[in-house]
Amino acid sequence: MMEKHSALRAVADEPLTPCRRLAAVLVTTTDMLALAERGDWDAVAELERSRRQDLEDVFATPVDADAGEVMAEGLAALLHLNDELMARLRAARESVLALGARQGRARSALGEYHEVQRQSV
Repeated sequence: MMEKHSALRAVADEPLTPCRRLAAVLVTTTDMLALAERGDWDAVAELERSRRQDLEDVFATPVDADAGEVMAEGLAALLHLNDELMARLRAARESVLALGARQGRARSALGEYHEVQRQSV
């Protein structure tokens, strides 16, 4: 799994402004996308918990007026990454549902086979 809060640690000596916190959230979200691509949903969920707290921290601190545009761009990027993450989640969910349906049909076919076998004995 990717190191938790790696982006925050990289700037530990500098003040954690909302922009830096948002940058860390963007890094975490990018890590989550990479984990989702590998199907490591447990790790995605773990990072989501820390990311949620980091986002709360982003919005808990007032943003300087001169950082408004950077924050807006960062939030737009975050929304885009969230959309990508949700698309991967939907695809994984659909895959799991399809697998379950195939397994159900296979179980049903196996049951019918056993029934025919019992009747022929």
